[in-house]
Amino acid sequence: MRAALTALPLLFFAAFFGYPVAAIVGRGLHQGGAWHLSRIGDVLGDPGIRHVLWFTCWQAAASTGLTLLVGLPAAYVFARLDFPGRRLLRAVVTVPFVLPTVVAGSAFLALLGRGGFTDSLLGVRLDTGVWAILVAHVFFNFAVVVRTVGGLWAQLDPAQEEAARMLGAGRFAAWRSVTLPALGPSVAAAALMVYLFTFTSFGVIQILGGPLYSTLEVEIYRQTAEIFDLPTAAVLTLLQFAAVLAILALHGWTVRRRESALKLVDPARTAHRPSGAAERTLLGAVLAVVAVVILLPLGVLAARSFDTPGGYGLAFYRALGSDDGGTFSVAPWQTVGNSLRFAALATIIALVIGGLAAAALVRRPGRLMRGFDALLMLPLGTSAVTIGFGFLIALDKPPLDLRDSWLLVPLAQALVGAPFVVRVMLPVLRAVDTRLREAAAVLGASPWRVWREVELPLVSRAVAIAAGFAFAVSLGEFGATVFIARPDNPTLPVAVARLLGRAGPMNYGQAMALSTVLMVVCAASLLVLERFRPTSAGEL
Repeated sequence: MRAALTALPLLFFAAFFGYPVAAIVGRGLHQGGAWHLSRIGDVLGDPGIRHVLWFTCWQAAASTGLTLLVGLPAAYVFARLDFPGRRLLRAVVTVPFVLPTVVAGSAFLALLGRGGFTDSLLGVRLDTGVWAILVAHVFFNFAVVVRTVGGLWAQLDPAQEEAARMLGAGRFAAWRSVTLPALGPSVAAAALMVYLFTFTSFGVIQILGGPLYSTLEVEIYRQTAEIFDLPTAAVLTLLQFAAVLAILALHGWTVRRRESALKLVDPARTAHRPSGAAERTLLGAVLAVVAVVILLPLGVLAARSFDTPGGYGLAFYRALGSDDGGTFSVAPWQTVGNSLRFAALATIIALVIGGLAAAALVRRPGRLMRGFDALLMLPLGTSAVTIGFGFLIALDKPPLDLRDSWLLVPLAQALVGAPFVVRVMLPVLRAVDTRLREAAAVLGASPWRVWREVELPLVSRAVAIAAGFAFAVSLGEFGATVFIARPDNPTLPVAVARLLGRAGPMNYGQAMALSTVLMVVCAASLLVLERFRPTSAGEL
């Protein structure tokens, strides 16, 4: 049973992650029957590549610092303060995280304009450069800090901090000596995940960065799709792969510290109405940050989708139903149906693979399974461009001759969705009392029956949460899909990117309209998920 739980996820990741990535690296560095490893030194010695590496690391560090700066106070507010609209606002701040980066970039493009704030409502000019990238990354990863740190903060026993204050410690001293050390592993885990997501940023940089700002992920795309220099792309892929492995190793260590060091309580016991001027001021400040960083870009995105050359109206939305014979071979509106079908199938695949993997991790703890857990997370940090292009060059021979198949898209999306399923399911499965499984087994129940009649009813809410996250993330996958989506079956994020790449107010307006549709679908999914959210701490 345990071997079967591990076998299918391993086969899936080997066939659709390991093999394509190895194929593209091999295609770049293994030529003429020999390995050309000297190419690594040549690439790393290129001043242009070194500048890309420096900017990638610098912007990721700056984005992480800014995200923590605005996210940690919000984590406290959502964890410890009870106020009207708390559940709704928690879902709203998560919307940017599950939106595709191309839509997040579109939101800031709508806010800033192509040349800055020249025609914006704020009346201030600001070039869409590095500051736009940093703020967009805060917008995109704000929920990572709120959910990861806030989920744990809500379950820390406040009696410990109160005891320190009774012994004479001030409010800040008690927080610094009691609460902060307990939150340390969770803060580190959130910071590492934000750094990982911003280190591998693609869509935001591609839209907002222009020719002056390029990350490692964007450079891999440029070397692969524009210059066709596979050796350089292979070296950059290996470099990014090594960095991601290091980040994931640190993340796994912080998660293990968090899981083993704390005694948690019911979050319902810790939330209270804001009391005192300090808490009311903090609540107001967090709400203002949410309004500016999260709601303003989303609101401007929606507003621009109605702002037609002839005044406010539905012209851009009506244009989505027509095929101009240029950008697409189908009407842009059909990409919505394509995306929904692909995401639904990807969700089913991700639930099966991720659910089996989470069950295996619970039943077989140990160092070997920690390595298996890290393997499951690799698709989140590996270049999606590499995976997409690897699909095209590797999956072209039996028994995996899928190059012309529409299945490539949901398979690539499932690779990204499965890690989210694992992260949602794992804490809940670990919370199931093992004595229940043992009692059912003693009474003669098979492992399958134990899962169906004992564990599944207990984790059904987590399954719904996992399915929703996998669906939303699959719906917005862009990096790999841009390579493998067929011209007659483009997905919604690919359609947005193609429309933004064409000049003219109609194309821009249709991109805003499609982005708004995707935003609404993702928001609706998260609002439904918030009703099913279990109270146990998880990473999401």
